Amino acid sequence: MKTEIDWQGHRGARGNYPENTWPAFKFAMDNQMNTLEMDVVISKDSQVIISHEPFLNHLICKDTAGNAIAEEDEKKWNLYEMTYEEIAQCDCGSLGNPNFPDQDKMKVAKPLLKDVLDQVKNYAKAQGMELPYLNVEIKYVGGNQGVFHPEIPLFSRLVYEVLSVNYPKDKWNIQSFDFDVLKYWNKEYPKVPLAALVESSTDIDSQFNYLGFTPAIYSPYHIIIDQATIDRLHEKGVKVIPWTVNKEKIAERLIEMGVDGIITDYPKMASKFRDNQ
Repeated sequence: MKTEIDWQGHRGARGNYPENTWPAFKFAMDNQMNTLEMDVVISKDSQVIISHEPFLNHLICKDTAGNAIAEEDEKKWNLYEMTYEEIAQCDCGSLGNPNFPDQDKMKVAKPLLKDVLDQVKNYAKAQGMELPYLNVEIKYVGGNQGVFHPEIPLFSRLVYEVLSVNYPKDKWNIQSFDFDVLKYWNKEYPKVPLAALVESSTDIDSQFNYLGFTPAIYSPYHIIIDQATIDRLHEKGVKVIPWTVNKEKIAERLIEMGVDGIITDYPKMASKFRDNQ
């Protein structure tokens, strides 16, 4: 069993605090997450925003006037058509999340990536903590360029500029489900470690053939990974970090299989495994 596990707080700590917000990232740091996992999108004024969707999710967000959003209207609140000043008016925390009933409710807006980087650095310094690693997902969907986000080159440049200027270059990687995004980063920013996110297949031969390179990290939905695939990936020098693992028994099984990291909505879960080492 591996003892050096890269514990990653999914969207900070979605099970405990509003996702992708500073309170969630702070909680993850307080619970010794090695890595903060987060998602980024782009606003109308080319700001890099931390958000899972490129619109206001009706389940967790209110609109600029503080009103509830109907499910059929949520995509009308397109972040790519809103300035950050407008986005910052939207409360995405006080409703809570119906899928995470224990999450603390609080009024909080979707933050700028740069602002969270500053908060992470300042908090780590004040607490005498080691600066956490960042796992940053580019939320790009082919066919949505020009609608919910820019083309890959501009999207990538905006994200790279914020990260490279504001955080140590050896402390972050980029992940994406879209392999064209990963192919672009491998070509344009070859020093940046890349993680291939996969949801329904572990056909790594065809996946890596399409990529044209071997990624540093392979991040599958935890349900689809098996021992043979983990062993093959390790033979290729690839780390295996499955998502999103919220039950201890599943985490224990995956760790026994030799995964390199665990992405979880519940950072406190890691302490029980550390205590057993």
